[in-house]
Formats: sequence, structure tokens, C-alpha cells
Amino acid sequence: MKRVVVLGSTGSIGTQTLDVLSQYPDLFRVVGLAARSNSALLAEQAHRFSVPNSVLMDRDGMDAVVGLATIPSADIVVVAVAGVIGLMPTLAAIEAGKHIALASKEVLVAAGEVVMPLVRAHNVSLTPIDSEHSAIFQCLQGYRPDQIDSLIITASGGPFRGRTRSDLARITVDEALAHPTWRMGGKITIDSATLMNKGLEMIEAKWLFGVSMDQVDAVIHPQSVVHSMVKLRDGSVLGQMGWPDMRLPIAYALLYPERLPNQLRPWNPVDTPNLTFEPVDHETFRSIGLAREAVRIGGTMPCTLNAANEEAANAFLRSEISFLQIAEIVEQTMAAHTPEAPSLENLVRTDASARDTARSLILSV
Repeated sequence: MKRVVVLGSTGSIGTQTLDVLSQYPDLFRVVGLAARSNSALLAEQAHRFSVPNSVLMDRDGMDAVVGLATIPSADIVVVAVAGVIGLMPTLAAIEAGKHIALASKEVLVAAGEVVMPLVRAHNVSLTPIDSEHSAIFQCLQGYRPDQIDSLIITASGGPFRGRTRSDLARITVDEALAHPTWRMGGKITIDSATLMNKGLEMIEAKWLFGVSMDQVDAVIHPQSVVHSMVKLRDGSVLGQMGWPDMRLPIAYALLYPERLPNQLRPWNPVDTPNLTFEPVDHETFRSIGLAREAVRIGGTMPCTLNAANEEAANAFLRSEISFLQIAEIVEQTMAAHTPEAPSLENLVRTDASARDTARSLILSV
């Protein structure tokens, strides 16, 4: 039996993770839960799963979360907290020899250059929960790195596929939250609408799979059935398909390398006979270009990109800036940053500094 800690248990991924764990009571035991502020749901989850350790971040602090991520009784730590706050407990869990099931893409976006060498040094496994990275991970089983030509990350296109920049200037928060295929938290839904989620996922894929940024691309796939693809050097392209349901990649991350029956509706190709693909409109949706630029510059610049985007996306959710100003705030914050080598100390300082810069820019709008 594997013993599991879930960081971010009251969020969208966290609640679905607990749903998956409940389907395999003979294989998993939940030994720790952490949430940011939803004390009522956290208490309910702790009671339901008879969890001996629970932490409320806003009450108990980051040290308590790090302590939970490193408890001796845990084998697997699911990192499903929103944003870069998942970095410190992830690093601590790796150093403690825990298996990491990672949903917080910001951890690798901000600190992939630090995290992945640590994973190798401590000989632990890190399995991705993001549907796109899970798809690539599944497609790569049995293939050597030198056999990879490129990784193709699919994007639904969000609610504004086909819109022009002039259309996007008048977008409301409610419109941006109306995702056509996925049901996610507010910030990540905004990232999907701006396509910043694809930029972040491309950076994450670079670190997860040891490829260059030039080997990672994105394509619009409105049906969200093909979750991503791998092109091999002989020209073959492999894809992983299924309904847009996060519980499947969560189960794979937890059960890997096993594949066990579950209660999810299986995908049938005749139910989706018209799968289509389109190029990304980079002129209208500038976020992927900003992500590529952050990686090109390197150092702490991806951390700056991520921090500025978190602040700008949340400001849009509060109706403090317009939709198009999200990318503008990110670009201006990056322009104000002088990159450094990505040590943990520098990343923490960069994250705070980039947030301050972004907030100042937001206030000046």
C-alpha cells in the first residue's frame, strides 16, 4: 500500500485526486492533506479519509506544508497547489526521497533547472499530472531520448479561438471563464484563454523530457481528445487520446507503471469522428512567444514570466485590468528584470520582485 500526501487537496486537481484514490482503497492510504484557506472542506476531507495530518497554509504557514511533504510515513507527494508556492515543498519532498506526482506546472516553469537535477541526484521519480505532459510521458514509454524529434502540445484554443485582438479588447471575466471543454480553477482557466498555459506547458515539457525549447511546439485541437503527441525521428507521430477528464492522468501518475481498471467512461473513436487541428495565432495570442523568449534569455527569467502572469491573471479576475493587458504586464515585467542564475535563493527573491513590479504596473493602468 502506498501512502499519499496531497498538497492542494481542496482545489480542482486535489479533489479529483482524492476521488481517484478512493477508487483504490487497497492500494493507497491518504496520510496528509494541505490546503490554502478552505478549512471547512479540508476538515471534511480529513474526516472522510481518516487522515492523521492536515495543514492549512494560511493558518499554519509554509514550514508546516514543507513538514507535511517530508513526513516519514509518506511515499507519494501530490503537488497540486496553485502557483509557484509549490516549489519549496516539492524540493523538500525530493530531498526526502518521496515520489512526486506533479500538477503544479509553475514548479518546473520557475525552477526546472533546479528541480530536475535534484530528482536525478536523489533517484526519485517525478510523474506529470497535467494531461498534456501525461500524454507525452505515456507516448515516450520504451523510446530513447535520441529517438525524439519533437513534442507537440495540443491546446483547445480556449473560449476565444478565432477571435481577433480587437475582439479580445472587450472580453469580460465571465466570458474568459467559459472554457469550451475543460472545467478548471479560475486562474488556470484564464491562462487557457490567453494561451499562457501552453507557454508554461512548453517550458515544463522542456525540463520534464530533456529537450530543447525548439523541439516543443503547440497546435490548436478544439475537441481536446488528443492530449498531446510525440514525433519520432523516423517521422512517426504517437498521440494519447481520451475524454477531457483529469482523473485519467491523475490515476496514471499515481499508479505508474501499472494500468488498472477505473470508473471513467472510455473514449470511443466513433463518438468523435471529426478531430481537427489548427495552427496557433501567435499575433493575437502572444503568451507562447513570451514563454519562448523567457527560456531564450534563461536564468531567472522564466520565474519572472510565471510570477508576472500569476499577478496579471488574478488582476484580470478582479476586473482590475483588461484581457489584453495580461500579456502586456508580463512583457513589461520581463523587460524590467535582470536575470540571474536560478538558485533557490535567487528564485525566491525573483518571484517576490517580479510580483512587486507586476503589481505596480497593474496599479498604474
